[in-house]
Amino acid sequence: MAVPERVVVLGASSEQHEQILQHLRGFPVDVLPPATPFSHLSKDDLPDGVLVIGTMASLAMRLNEINALVQHLPDGLVVLNHQQQVLWWNRRIEELAGTNDLSGRDFFGVLQNPQIEGPDFSPLNQALATSETTRTKLRLSDKQYLEILVSPVLDDHNELPLGLVVTVHDISNDVLEREKLNAIHQAGRELGDLSAEELIEMSVEDRIELLKQKIIQFTQDTLNYETIEIRLLDRNTKSLDPLLHVGMTEEAAHRKLFANATNNGVTGFVAATGSSYLCEETSSDPLYLPGALGARSSLTVPLILHDEVLGTFNVESSKAGAFSHRDLQFLELFAREIAISLNTLELFAVEKMTAQSESMNLVLREIHRPLSEILGDANWILDGFIGHQPEICERLQRVINHTRGIRDLIMKIGEAAQPALPHAPVAYQPAAQRARIRGKRILVVDQDDTIRQAANDLLVRFGCVVEAASSGIEAERLVRGYHYDATIIDIRLPDMTGFDCFVRIRQLNEHLPVILMTGFGYDPSHSIVKARQMGLKSALYKPFRLEQLLSELEKVMTPPAEPTA
Repeated sequence: MAVPERVVVLGASSEQHEQILQHLRGFPVDVLPPATPFSHLSKDDLPDGVLVIGTMASLAMRLNEINALVQHLPDGLVVLNHQQQVLWWNRRIEELAGTNDLSGRDFFGVLQNPQIEGPDFSPLNQALATSETTRTKLRLSDKQYLEILVSPVLDDHNELPLGLVVTVHDISNDVLEREKLNAIHQAGRELGDLSAEELIEMSVEDRIELLKQKIIQFTQDTLNYETIEIRLLDRNTKSLDPLLHVGMTEEAAHRKLFANATNNGVTGFVAATGSSYLCEETSSDPLYLPGALGARSSLTVPLILHDEVLGTFNVESSKAGAFSHRDLQFLELFAREIAISLNTLELFAVEKMTAQSESMNLVLREIHRPLSEILGDANWILDGFIGHQPEICERLQRVINHTRGIRDLIMKIGEAAQPALPHAPVAYQPAAQRARIRGKRILVVDQDDTIRQAANDLLVRFGCVVEAASSGIEAERLVRGYHYDATIIDIRLPDMTGFDCFVRIRQLNEHLPVILMTGFGYDPSHSIVKARQMGLKSALYKPFRLEQLLSELEKVMTPPAEPTA
């Protein structure tokens, strides 16, 4: 039997000292009082055996029970002596160190000398020096982070630290999630980061293309998703138009989808409901339509701004159950940044469109009066030569046609210069709001020049072509030589009543919709009553709102519904 070189007796009282030495005669023995800890021992001083006496024996049994428990803790636990060397550890420390040969080793050496990131950059020394608990973060690798809590073990008088107890907690998930959140926030800032020079020099299409490239880059680098599809919702048709796609099959990328909870896949469901959708297994999901080749799971979130769905963001994976609810939250955050960036681009486009539209409307307002006078005078002269001066009539008609052609050309140029914004808020699409009156030719008959000008200014904004007459005779001449879609006639004209004008226009074109208007219900000749008896469908009472005018125009120009069988 091997003879131990050194035995430590722990817990012996002074009365037991001589008796113990008698029993252990021939062995190198150190007898220590009960309060003496091992933490003062260096690696070279560790004994070959320990004898625990009296109450310390029951304590040792309790420690054995505790040891069995702490071996299964998810956190690492290690006891260090005053020289910061390992005396005891649990199983989690062995997993972090990659070995069970830890006795007497330097604590940071056990963890492969990690980078200390603070807040305390010397936690062991600080705990020993201050006798207070310290906390700091360690970085083992790009994807593994630990937090250590260092507590000093004090002597009986709570004055001198005899050793240290270190708790080691793996915070990798928390750190990586926080870094991902910061990266998403930073990506959001960069998505919409365009200098003033870029905004001036780049077209709307160029800006959108740049945004698409940034979205792809950040989705792959920050979220580590390779298969991407983003569609934007057309508010008018409810179609989901592809903005970008990476890794999707051509069939899937160009598939027609609409914001409908049924028969339009997960994407249509998400756009219709505004709720995210996690598809764990594509083969058994009733909503899923094939997207990426070999996809086994997918994650789709709505692009939402101010509670309004702008589109959808879809990612897919070749692994079943590849996405967690945490992934869903990250994608929703990134989708919010994308929605803000898309809205910013739309606002830039709207600003540009509004400036162009205002410029065009200003031109049309300025030419309205002289154009109306040219048309009125030319038609007046033409009326006098009809039947006996065909050459003059032909030239006058050419003047009239060219005058209208110049106006129509100006309107076409203005429309061509405006970017198409199918995904912009409806408030920025006045023409789209009133598609039924866009391009319609409206004749306004009123002796008040300010009324004629105001009607032109209002209706031009909605894409109407407006011409004006100051009298019933002038209106009659214009209707005789030109096709209008509707006419608005004031009941007080300098040469006839509104009813008389209504009758004459009906004789020239019985299908031309007519709206009579009067101020504050004033109608001494009962024009509106008599006109209603002859089929008048609409009347306006000044002052009326723009919405009323637009609604009445839409109503009179909408064909009656065909009777059902």
